Amino acid sequence: MRAIWKGAISFGLVTIPVKLFSATEQKDVTFHQVHREDGGRIRYKRVCTIDGEEVAYADIAKGYELATGEIVVLTDEDFEDLPLTTSRRIDVLQFAPADQIDPIYFAKSYYLEPDGQGAKPYVLLRTALESSGQVAVVKVALRQRESLATLRVRDGVFVLETMLWPDEIRTPDFGFLEEDVEVRPQELKMAESLITTMEADFDPTEYHDAYREALQQVIEAKVAGKEVIAPPAGEEEAGPAVDLMAALRASVEAAKRERSGESGTPRKKTAAAKDDDEKAAKDDEKAARKRKSRKSA
Repeated sequence: MRAIWKGAISFGLVTIPVKLFSATEQKDVTFHQVHREDGGRIRYKRVCTIDGEEVAYADIAKGYELATGEIVVLTDEDFEDLPLTTSRRIDVLQFAPADQIDPIYFAKSYYLEPDGQGAKPYVLLRTALESSGQVAVVKVALRQRESLATLRVRDGVFVLETMLWPDEIRTPDFGFLEEDVEVRPQELKMAESLITTMEADFDPTEYHDAYREALQQVIEAKVAGKEVIAPPAGEEEAGPAVDLMAALRASVEAAKRERSGESGTPRKKTAAAKDDDEKAAKDDEKAARKRKSRKSA
């Protein structure tokens, strides 16, 4: 890995020199735009809309468009004068319990490695932070943008996670939140039963990107000059369930079969499960009678 930033963690009067590395990488199959007829690469020119001339990178600046359509041009000197006091520092602002920070705020993760003589204070802060069970809330400037961030420990290394500012989080404004949606107790109980049946410790190695793997196989087949065979179609996506209780009950049974490794005959129900099913069936029958009596009235 190559360091993308060098600076220091500022913790009270303690300064810890560090190097910053990207902690994640998105793996995807990348494509180029090409001419369909001969595979030639498509190139784009940087052309000014006013004089129609091609513009060199050295002559390109950043422009901010006003509501009137006018453009305010900003130069490198304008950005240099901005008050980024944390330009080479990770300033620790406070410490807080991790569960107080909603994950929706997190943007990108970075590893921090001690630089030069920073190993001892790095290990000191790391050990203290890990034993406290909290995270450090910090402020940092990366790529001419100041961000809030958290500092936590993972596998013995500091992880810096940049955060969005509060005004960058959208408020969910959906109509159904204003509706009075009724959920019956037996439906809720069956949904909770489905969750319990599907509980398991999270192991990320159990999951993989099936789409990327299939796409890579298509490319390899093309390279080898073989006929590309479409993967078998999956099950059709089911629409909204008309009978919610029946769908939940079927989901619980399917989850139980999958967990027990069975694919065919359903597992024998326990007495408690039979009682639950019988009670749910009776509740459904009562609800149906009530609806029928309302209609006839």
